[in-house]
Order: sequence, then C-alpha cells, then structure tokens
Amino acid sequence: MNDDELQAAVARAVPGMAGERIVTVREARGGDIGESYRIDTERRRLFVKVRRDMPARLFQREAEGLRLLGQAGALAVPDPLYAGEIPGQAGGMLVLEWIETGPARPETIEALGAGLAAQHRTTSPDGRYGLRTDNYIGLLPQVNTPADSWPAFYRDSRLLPLAKLADECGMLPKHRRDRLYRLMERLDRWLPDRPAPSLLHGDLWSGNWLAGLDGRPWLIDPAVYYGDRECDLAFSELFGGFPARFYAAYREAYPVAPEYEERKPIYQLYHLLVHLILFGEAYGAAVDRVLRRYAGGV
Repeated sequence: MNDDELQAAVARAVPGMAGERIVTVREARGGDIGESYRIDTERRRLFVKVRRDMPARLFQREAEGLRLLGQAGALAVPDPLYAGEIPGQAGGMLVLEWIETGPARPETIEALGAGLAAQHRTTSPDGRYGLRTDNYIGLLPQVNTPADSWPAFYRDSRLLPLAKLADECGMLPKHRRDRLYRLMERLDRWLPDRPAPSLLHGDLWSGNWLAGLDGRPWLIDPAVYYGDRECDLAFSELFGGFPARFYAAYREAYPVAPEYEERKPIYQLYHLLVHLILFGEAYGAAVDRVLRRYAGGV
C-alpha cells in the first residue's frame, strides 16, 4: 500500500480525522501479521496495520480483545481507533494509538507480572470457558465455543481444531495423529475440571508486550478468551520466557499450584501446534516430545 492510499484510508476510517493533516508515514515494526506503519499527524501519532489478503474480522477481533483487556483495568493496552475493512479496498485495517516505548526497567517487568495476576482475577461473567465470538491466534482461526468443563473446552476448542488443520496441511503423520488423539481422550487425567475462568491474553510471548516510555507495561496483539490462567504462563515460558522477576511478581500476587509444572507442556502444545501449522516441520520434534510424554510411544 503506497503512502497516498494509506493516508486516504486512514482519513476515511478514523473518527475525527477529517481535516487533520497527515505529516509523515513510515514503516513500523508491528509483529508478523500484515504491513505496519507509523503515521504522524499534526496533533497525534498512530499505529496502523493492514492486511489485504485477510478478512476485516481478523482486526475486529483483535480490537475487541484489546477493549476487553482494557475493561479489566489491570494492564495498559493501546486504544483501538478503527478496526474493519480498508475503505475502498479489499482486506482489513487496524488503527491504534501509538505507544512511545522505553527500556524494560526492573520495576516495569515486575509491574507486568503483578498486572497479569490482577488481570487473571477477572473472570468470565457466566462462569464458562471460551468467549462469545471466535477470534484468531496469529493468522489461524481460534475457536471459542463456550463450555462448562475446562478439559472439554481445551479438547474441543483448542487441540481438536488444530489437529484437523494440521492434518489438512500434511503435518500429522500417523504416529503423531494417534498420540494427539490419545492425549485428547485423556486430558482429564492432568487438567483440572473447573479452574477459575480467567481473562487471558491468549498469545503471551515476549513480543506481545511493550515497555512504555513512562515505565508502564502495555499488552498488544491479544487472542483473548476465558480459561485456565496457567495457559498464559505456560506460553510465556515456551520461547525463552520472561525475566525471573516477572514470574516472582506474578506468583507473589497470585500463587500457582504445584501441579502446574506437570501440565505446563500440555498447555504449551496448543502453541506448538499453531507454529507447526504456520511454520512447518521445524516444530514437529517439540510437538512429538510432548505427545510421547503424555500419550506414550517411542
């Protein structure tokens, strides 16, 4: 998308932009989904993501997730100014307030841990797991069909949809498929039936938070739903993890059950399957390690 097209689209989409002069447009770092830009107007700075080959609901669901996290009031999130179709074009667009970033100071990391614990004390209004709408995990659809049983939700709305996608992509050879389905049949051996249905970020890795210039931590790029809070913690540990003081601050505010370590790989499996589908067999060995541990085989 060239600068003129982008400026015209943003001017049409964002409420209150009429007559607001755009000064500069620059490419920005913004994750793996779509093209990202920083737009400076005469009175503010905006962050814009566009994706021409995906439906507008990809960004609409992201904006809804940010608003839900914002309502919890535990951690800062950028304000969604627009989420929908690219005006006059195919594809979707998301416009957020720009976050000025600074160093991740020790107190910022501790505030992130304590803030996540506070967020996890926000639970679903009806006591069920899931969400009223499906959304996305990365570019993959994320099923959020509400359920009363946590193992049933994790089987039917997390592992089973990805098992089907992985099979369609040719990523489930027989040994992997057999073990995955065997694990799904046994989930209640390891997962609690009724943990608190906490408000989850859903995609919590080190690239999905920012240290603000003012020292506050900010959450970005969520895949929200209500579920076992250990899911957020498990994924945060998968690819290098967060600093130790993050986990110390979290556990001080909201202690974690000793059984977490035993079920952590099962919660990490969901994200490993996402990566297997999106990025290929490089993640196959990690998936197989989890499946061998819980579903047997050599």
